[in-house]
Amino acid sequence: MIGDRVFDHLRHVTEAPDVAGTRYELVDELGRGGMGVVYRARDAELDRLVALKVIDAGPLEEARTLARLEHPGLVPVYDSGVLPDGRSYYAMRLVTGQRLDEFARAEVSLPARLRVFEKICEAVAFAHDRGVVHCDLKPGNVMTGSFGEVFVMDWGIANRAAAGTPGYRAPETEPTPRSDVFSLGRMLLDLGPLPRPVAAIAARASAADPAMRYASVPELAAEVARFLDGMPVAAYRAGPVETAVRFARRNSVLLLLLATYLVVKFALVLLFRR
Repeated sequence: MIGDRVFDHLRHVTEAPDVAGTRYELVDELGRGGMGVVYRARDAELDRLVALKVIDAGPLEEARTLARLEHPGLVPVYDSGVLPDGRSYYAMRLVTGQRLDEFARAEVSLPARLRVFEKICEAVAFAHDRGVVHCDLKPGNVMTGSFGEVFVMDWGIANRAAAGTPGYRAPETEPTPRSDVFSLGRMLLDLGPLPRPVAAIAARASAADPAMRYASVPELAAEVARFLDGMPVAAYRAGPVETAVRFARRNSVLLLLLATYLVVKFALVLLFRR
């Protein structure tokens, strides 16, 4: 009996699904994971390409989760159903671009990398506001598009206890928003090399003790925004030289005007002394 179930599961994994009777035509396979297989498919009714995720028989929890999370940073669900072999499927927007780990390896400026991180935080914060904790945030579950789009993917284990990927999974058992803060802190470290203030933000976010982390994703994002604006961050105590440099960068126009005024004044003093 157990052997039959294992055989059926392996057969489902290796065989392409029978989509007869649906509006979809398989094009190719995009990826596999613990929750199912994702295919590129053509929606024959609307003549467009979609991502079709096929999972073993069971409730479409990920599809239902995504269906109630309408946000620009989350992939919309178009349709769902059951295949002739009993497996479930749902169709989503087909996202093209780079995974976050690929994006981080490209020659991209630090501000650009941090702005992408801010968009990730916005999507996760929105989900938290709707009572959903991702539980498996990692670079492989974020896609960046060619026109600045950022999508947080794979919500299949949302709100599940002791779930996630080693290295990004928070040490506590029960998931809370601070569990996702931990994962985001680890992801921020992957966007390196990072200056010391940003590394300090990442270290605080990924502290082993939940009480030592940022209390929420918006709080974490606000720290990153302060750094981008040239402001001091709570996670890092800057020395006097760093503080002076930051002040100079933030007030470069004012300092330039002041320097110009002093030079002109000094020149006039010299002129009238002659």
